[in-house]
Amino acid sequence: MMKRKFTKQETSWMYYDWASNAFSMIITTAIFPIFYKAQATAAGVEAADSTAYLGYTIAIFTFILAMIGPVLGTIADYEGYKKRFFVSFLLLGLISTFSLIFVPEGEWLLLLILFTMASLGLTGANLFYDAFIIDVTDNKRMNKVSARGFGYGYIGGAIPFLISIAIILLAQEGIIPISSTTASKIAFLIAVIWWAIFSIPMIKNVKQIHGIKREPNPIRTSFRRLKETVTSIRQYKHLTIFLIAYFFYIDGVGTIISMSTAYGTDVGLSATVLLVVLFVTQIVAAPFAILYGRLADRFSAKLMLNIGVFIYIIVCIYGYFLETALDFWILAMLVATSQGGLQALSRSYYAKLIPKHKSNEFFGFYNIFGKFASVTGPVLMGVTTQLTGKSNAGVLSLIVLFIIGAIVLAFVPSDKKLLNEQNGKLNVS
Repeated sequence: MMKRKFTKQETSWMYYDWASNAFSMIITTAIFPIFYKAQATAAGVEAADSTAYLGYTIAIFTFILAMIGPVLGTIADYEGYKKRFFVSFLLLGLISTFSLIFVPEGEWLLLLILFTMASLGLTGANLFYDAFIIDVTDNKRMNKVSARGFGYGYIGGAIPFLISIAIILLAQEGIIPISSTTASKIAFLIAVIWWAIFSIPMIKNVKQIHGIKREPNPIRTSFRRLKETVTSIRQYKHLTIFLIAYFFYIDGVGTIISMSTAYGTDVGLSATVLLVVLFVTQIVAAPFAILYGRLADRFSAKLMLNIGVFIYIIVCIYGYFLETALDFWILAMLVATSQGGLQALSRSYYAKLIPKHKSNEFFGFYNIFGKFASVTGPVLMGVTTQLTGKSNAGVLSLIVLFIIGAIVLAFVPSDKKLLNEQNGKLNVS
């Protein structure tokens, strides 16, 4: 069973990672933060303050989604609703990203507002996309499918990113007659087109299989169901412990991803160096994400999660001493080895713990813990940076999150043990 080829549904699901990573790379991680920093600087905003404002903005939109995620997830558990919510957030992200193209120069606050809307669209769609994993594959294949999705995502993000880098560099050299600002906006358009086109297989081929029969007054009933789940969630001991561990370590991961280019700018790296490093990081991260999935099948997802968290602890320490472009290269390669694997195996491990007919509701809680974590990380880094006046101190402060996450993660069982327990119950029944 493990050796069979990926199904059409699995492949279509994985290709949404390929689609959405164009936004993640161009908007969240690379070109938009550099573009925003340049616009803010031109408007007279201090470098440390503009970095902090970006951190606060990320905290705001993640807080909003953390609040509404479980409610929307509970409603989406009704048969036929999951795809509707996915498409709605996808459209919000596409339209908001497209609107970035028309922002006048120097309007850094408007940039942050549209960035908030676009990021809400991306993260909202990802909530339902993650929950679809239980509809496209089984527990035995989840590590492999989830990791392959992240691997596809890195390649899918790298291709439009490379095209965007080429346009920006050619504009800077005067080879093509456009400004750097226009070149960046073309990159935003590329992200929109790529994201839209490669989302089509997901929309067309992936169907909701697990769900709850529709009831009268679905919104009111969903609030009642959500309340019942909250009061009974303590029954899911392993799930609760894992969510606490996930809250801390994914906080650090998300913060490092979203703040990396702003940090690199603050330590004096040029936009060209940053873009090249981030492109190579995408290429290196793809095979490592797939490798994590294979090693998780051979050993366990829990072991690979621990390895990923440990590598991020090293990243935080090394980041504090970062001074040169070579240091940034080393740091980026360390991140590349574990970024995708840690996220992919967190998703697949969690999916094995939850009741399938409530996948959206429980992925809503997954979203709450992940997004509330994404509130604290950027705020922690932003406050530390402003208090010390040094971005590297902000990076070092994130080590606390990984250490706590590693300690709590020690108390969850191996997924190999969970799978054996589930097989034992099936054999008995």
